[in-house]
Amino acid sequence: MADQGAPRAEVTVDLGAIAHNVRLLSGRAAASGAATMAVVKADGYGHGAVPVARAALGAGATWLGSCSLAEALALRAAGITAPILSWLETAGTDFAPAIAADVDVTASGPGELESIVDGAWRAGRPARVHLKIDTGLARNGCPVELWPSLVDAAAVAERAGRISVVAVWSHLACADEPGHPSIDLQAKRFEDAYLAARAAGLAPLRHLANSAATLSRPDLHFDLVRVGIAIYGLNPLPQKEDLRPAMMFRSSVALSRRIPAGESVSYGHTWTAERDTTLALVPAGYADGIPRALSGRMEVWLAGRRRPVVGRVCMDQIVVDCGDDPVAGGEIVTLFGTGADGGPTATEWANLTGTIDYEIVTGMYRPRIERIYLGSP
Repeated sequence: MADQGAPRAEVTVDLGAIAHNVRLLSGRAAASGAATMAVVKADGYGHGAVPVARAALGAGATWLGSCSLAEALALRAAGITAPILSWLETAGTDFAPAIAADVDVTASGPGELESIVDGAWRAGRPARVHLKIDTGLARNGCPVELWPSLVDAAAVAERAGRISVVAVWSHLACADEPGHPSIDLQAKRFEDAYLAARAAGLAPLRHLANSAATLSRPDLHFDLVRVGIAIYGLNPLPQKEDLRPAMMFRSSVALSRRIPAGESVSYGHTWTAERDTTLALVPAGYADGIPRALSGRMEVWLAGRRRPVVGRVCMDQIVVDCGDDPVAGGEIVTLFGTGADGGPTATEWANLTGTIDYEIVTGMYRPRIERIYLGSP
């Protein structure tokens, strides 16, 4: 990169912020007697799964969560030995490699449990299994009517030495809306499922709370909480929490130029200068994660202040109106960051485009973006 000049765009991940957030969340969990799982699926929500995992484990998390076995095995390949849970596999998945690597797996129904038992036999060791009950999200998870057959089959497999049932778990649909009636309804269904597992002769742990419930419902912490978006410093709740955003997205000015009043900018000429002005060209666009839907709506932080992006967001570039301020090539442009300096944030982008900040940050893992880490695990 040094021979080619500065990167077109870069994502900076502050591992110190990750550690701060994990300490806060694991402290809340520990106060209820619960351990903490740091969820690092989707390449750590776009932040980098391995560096985030190491930072989180160093700050008090004792478990890691991944969506797929491939993600879990990548963590193992990086030398991470902490317990890892994987929970969503495709039909026909071979569980044997993950079981051999001591990755905990999820059974969401009797058929999936059969595949896990088969994988355990071929791996030559018992599988560590978490049984997932669907308590009201209607995604993966065992339907209530199939739960008795799942726990009975799990008990038989455990007695046969094929599996060890580690936990019963579920996921909340509306925990980011404190007071939503579904939360207590799901908690009741979860309790019923746990009691059924106990009645079948199992002695599992329980985990239900996500980031929002970890922050707002200590009564649902049980034995383990699973924290995802909050460890990256993005708050899932309407009330303020002491979370520090870990990601900053930056580029730089490629060139600047003056244009006279009446000149229009970018495709479709959707913006026309009302006065003579200076434009700064920034070499990052929707191929680099800037939503085209932000055209005419976004601002950046450049030369000590917010400045509007004018015209359409292009595949490779945006144009910033700098008025009469001189702007030099190479000046840093913050596309989003912590907001501490008054600049834009990932949450602001999400609000402007009608999505959630999860989508913004997970979209930052792109080939042209250089990723830089601050701090150390």
